[in-house]
Amino acid sequence: MSLQKILLVAASVAGLAACPSQESGPHRFVLRSPKVADGGILPVDFTGDGSSATLPLEWGGVPAGTAGFALIMHHVDPEGRTKWYWTLYNIPADVRSLPKNVRNIGTLGNNSINGRTEYAPPHSKGPGEKLYIYTIYALSAPPRLGVEPAKVSRAVLLAAIKDSVLDTAELKVVYTRRGIPSGDRGGSPPAQL
Repeated sequence: MSLQKILLVAASVAGLAACPSQESGPHRFVLRSPKVADGGILPVDFTGDGSSATLPLEWGGVPAGTAGFALIMHHVDPEGRTKWYWTLYNIPADVRSLPKNVRNIGTLGNNSINGRTEYAPPHSKGPGEKLYIYTIYALSAPPRLGVEPAKVSRAVLLAAIKDSVLDTAELKVVYTRRGIPSGDRGGSPPAQL
């Protein structure tokens, strides 16, 4: 038995809790959806090929001292450009979920697809699997923004919250447009775009 295993067994026998990993800790900040698992296929309903609905989201393991939340959905294209589809901030501290087609919770910033203050659903023009990332930010203070919501881009929001982020959690999903050739899908994992 290795020394590390002996120490873990001894700590357990003595009634001491071994330091939990970030993956298994009971208070780990997590983001999930009742409609898709982390790493799963984004249902077409939540894309521009469907009804363009916002994905319902839930989070837990919120860090102590959280005064509110912000949410960003983004994608990095094959050329390395970051596109953002959803920027939502001023989400109250007592909120733990967003329903499908959320309304009247938080403040919408803009998106890079059409520049409007709204959710822009994935509607990729190119073939192949695309990775989209939803990130929830637990904040110790509301974002300090000196611009109107229409000018709150992903970069503006990230700059405004950089000193107040207590923790983040991500949900990664994949979407492939139908009718566009994407090469051999043979069950291989999606490319990290």
